[in-house]
Amino acid sequence: MKGLSAISSDEIISILREEIENYDMVCRDRETGFVVSVGDGIATVYGIDHAMYGEIITLETGLKGMVQDIRQNEISCILFGDDSDIKEGTKAARTGKRAGVPVGEKYIGRIVDALGAPIDGLGGIEADDYRPVEQEAPGIVERRSVSVPLETGILSIDSMFPIGRGQRELIIGDRQTGKTSIAVDTILNQKGKDVICIYVAIGQKASTVAQLVNTLRSYGALDYTTVFCSTASECAPLQYIVPYSATALAEYFMYQGKDVLIVYDDLSKHAVAYRAISLLLGRSPGREAYPGDVFYLHSRLLERSSRLSEEAGGGSITALPVIETQAGNVSAYIPTNVISITDGQIFLESDLFNAGMRPAVNVGLSVSRVGGAAQTKAMKKASGSVRIDLAQAREMESFTQFSSDLDDATKMQLKYGACLTELLKQPLCRPLSLSEQVITLCAATHKAMLDVDTKDIKEFQMGMLRYIEKKYPEIGKEIEEKQALDDELTDRIIKAAEEYKENR
Repeated sequence: MKGLSAISSDEIISILREEIENYDMVCRDRETGFVVSVGDGIATVYGIDHAMYGEIITLETGLKGMVQDIRQNEISCILFGDDSDIKEGTKAARTGKRAGVPVGEKYIGRIVDALGAPIDGLGGIEADDYRPVEQEAPGIVERRSVSVPLETGILSIDSMFPIGRGQRELIIGDRQTGKTSIAVDTILNQKGKDVICIYVAIGQKASTVAQLVNTLRSYGALDYTTVFCSTASECAPLQYIVPYSATALAEYFMYQGKDVLIVYDDLSKHAVAYRAISLLLGRSPGREAYPGDVFYLHSRLLERSSRLSEEAGGGSITALPVIETQAGNVSAYIPTNVISITDGQIFLESDLFNAGMRPAVNVGLSVSRVGGAAQTKAMKKASGSVRIDLAQAREMESFTQFSSDLDDATKMQLKYGACLTELLKQPLCRPLSLSEQVITLCAATHKAMLDVDTKDIKEFQMGMLRYIEKKYPEIGKEIEEKQALDDELTDRIIKAAEEYKENR
């Protein structure tokens, strides 16, 4: 028995020695602290002295927060979720990681929350990578000029305020003027054009988002679209972080050389969420009670949209931020901020909307600072002087509304203006292809529709497009392939339009 015990003790010693030699130091030094106050989605933590701005802090309940304020003896974190379980004394620990979201190809066609978790009931999403939500924008050397069109399918925009891939075009107007409709039509028009779309719903009703998702699904647009959603019922920190999370996914595709369209709907609610957070953190309000760094909030978000050079990846992010104005006041604080960051704006007017002009685009206040560089040669030639003609006709209309006897030239100009105005009206979810837009503009600018009744213009346009597609399919094919318009092709379009008018 004695010998047996000696053997077993030797064995024990050798096992212990082996354990000690192979022991991997898994104990990590984690800086911890505890919550001293919590409320309104913000927790103040004492005892964490080395946290960095934007770092993720984990609480013992499993909830995560992001460092937003660093003071001498304590830090303040915004909490990503319900704070009802967190009390004074709850332990908190540093992770050393910046806030980020999982990204990957499998996110296309899904509806996710502010942190990239699926909320569509279709199971988990396999991620390919993890990207920080805050990323530095590409530098000037990594960018190239905007020269490839991103067609919206909306005649009034593509002809007068063209949008290019890599551009940031603001959609601005009062509530209920059709801002989201323009964004949705643009997403629908990207079908088959190899553009990935991301729609970001910030502070909207869940029912509104569900309705939009149904529209995208019914038109087959959800196959190439990801919807990020932080509804009005969610806390301000989630509404604040959601556009950055969505942009992280957009950047993942951009650096792979793909083209992305991202819609931020809307940044007014985003600014309000940030204001709530800032005031709760004790930052002093400035103009219109917004903290002074609210400009930086949107500039660092929108600057990430660009068209990369071939060396940097060659992809692009086109941003369509939406801003809601109060009684058409574009000179308010947040609208002027975002106007100065973007490359142009589409201004939608309540009066035009109520007068039946849909989309209610104000030709005078809308502008694209990229302009003709983002238009195909065919569209540039066909649209020609449409914008000037329209502006002149509207000016003439207000000038002559009290006159009874008008000369023939004035009558002709007013009729032409009314014809153009009618043509620019477009039903929802019916984007036009490049060839349809070019044919319409050619027929209009060459006065082929002047003797058609104004109320019948829309019907004439659709009938003419169907007739040309059926009888002269080569015209549309030639426009789409060459993307240019010569005199011979223009003559064929006018001839076909006249032919349809006679046979109508």
